[in-house]
Amino acid sequence: MENVKERIHQTIDRSIESGFCAGASLLVLKNGEEKLYAARGFADKEQGVPIRRDTLFRLYSMSKPITGCAAMILLERGVLDLYEPVSNYLPGFEKCRVRGKDGEEELAHPVRIRDLLSMTSGLTYGDMESDAGRGTLHLFSEMIGRLRGENPMTTVEFANRLGENGLCFQPGSHWRYGTSADVMGAVIEKASGISFGEFLHRELFEPLGMKDTGFFVPEEKKSRLTKIYEETSSGVREYPTDHLGICYDMNRAPAFESGGAGLVSTLDDYAQFARMLMGGGTLNGRTILQPATVRFFTGGDLSTVQQEDFTHDFDGMAGYTYGNFMRVMKNPGLAYANAGRGAYGWDGWLGPYFANDPENGLTFLMMLQRRDAGTVKLTRQLIDIVTAAYGNG
Repeated sequence: MENVKERIHQTIDRSIESGFCAGASLLVLKNGEEKLYAARGFADKEQGVPIRRDTLFRLYSMSKPITGCAAMILLERGVLDLYEPVSNYLPGFEKCRVRGKDGEEELAHPVRIRDLLSMTSGLTYGDMESDAGRGTLHLFSEMIGRLRGENPMTTVEFANRLGENGLCFQPGSHWRYGTSADVMGAVIEKASGISFGEFLHRELFEPLGMKDTGFFVPEEKKSRLTKIYEETSSGVREYPTDHLGICYDMNRAPAFESGGAGLVSTLDDYAQFARMLMGGGTLNGRTILQPATVRFFTGGDLSTVQQEDFTHDFDGMAGYTYGNFMRVMKNPGLAYANAGRGAYGWDGWLGPYFANDPENGLTFLMMLQRRDAGTVKLTRQLIDIVTAAYGNG
């Protein structure tokens, strides 16, 4: 289907020519086998470096499904219990309180592991609406201020201080996108007895052959790391930022290994993770999860009130619900892009996008590095082209 690739090239090229982005790449798998790869534009526009197959991209929130999978590994082994309090691992949550819009109050019940995975914990990324939100903004500011100093904030320190800072609502009562995955990374670190990054390397990256995925970029790979760009009236320009405590240069092993935003990877590496899930938890003879755990991991849901919050906060997510740090398609008839029932995945602040669509046998992986992107028009256009071309008839 050469005309499909031409259509994809033309669609990406329009976004580049309009000044929306510097470039993008796409990988499509059908039942685990590659159907299409496309790359257009630049990883470094100023130096004329094109996006290549091995270009390294900052995942930001596309790190979250990997963190969720790590939690499933410990769940399957009986190490984690979804009902247990987070304070079993992080003492900062022992005296946690709600510090929301309507004032301060005691918790009706503790923040539990399940609350983290469903983003119903009451943790936030920060806002000016509540004391908890303002405190989180201050905490991120402190983290960035310490990022390159002699005493950088660690994964566990950040999580404990989030607990001390408080919540914007009672755990389980609502849904709010926030720092729950970062806290989950700290829980995994404490539960496993090794650093979060080492756990991911041992349990996921090494067995899946994800040789280019991690929390920083070694010197010998630095030339492969793309820049971040922003759209301006005169075209795209580089946007260096330490957003959410992630060092822009990615050139050192961080003290803060962010389960919500910290990973860097390639299309082919992330494809290994996607293939494993599509294969029921096994890839190339290496079993990461059992099929029943994969079904649980990829079948999240929300209560009625939580669903209303999710749809309100992410108005482009009509048709989807949420669970285990991923969107899950429940009603394709309401969606803004063509995907099958049960499709799951997530995106990132810079525009990378991951979706497994079991009903259509498709894996869709897009890499983009454009600030404040998330799921954008370009993503939906490419999904529509790919699903029409390669989905099950």
